[in-house]
Amino acid sequence: MRRFKQGAALAVATVAALAGTLATGSPAMAASTPIAACGGGSYHVIDQHDLGKATIYLMYNGTTNCVVTWKDSPNTEWVGVYLVVQGGSYLGDADYYSTYAGPVKLSAKGKCIEWGGVYGSIGYTSPLEHCG
Repeated sequence: MRRFKQGAALAVATVAALAGTLATGSPAMAASTPIAACGGGSYHVIDQHDLGKATIYLMYNGTTNCVVTWKDSPNTEWVGVYLVVQGGSYLGDADYYSTYAGPVKLSAKGKCIEWGGVYGSIGYTSPLEHCG
């Protein structure tokens, strides 16, 4: 349990830091699904993590990863998402969005990624994974 709390705290701190220092991908037009938020088409869900009243979705289209933190219902709770490519780029988005944070997209073909997000005070940080 202690390890989870440390991971959640790290996710919250990471998303907050990234939101303040990186270009963000705030939704210009609200999407109706996490896949639609990433651009639809060839994206498919390869992983997800439940945050209680929101879910972080990791999607992939063969070359690009896309991550969205999707709320179960519209509200004003803080929500964030981030994606890191091993040895390379990182991108995050966080704010008081009503429906979802993201999408954040990075090319990661042949590389490992770390992804995560936050809903209110609940956060998640993945291990370095989905290599290839």
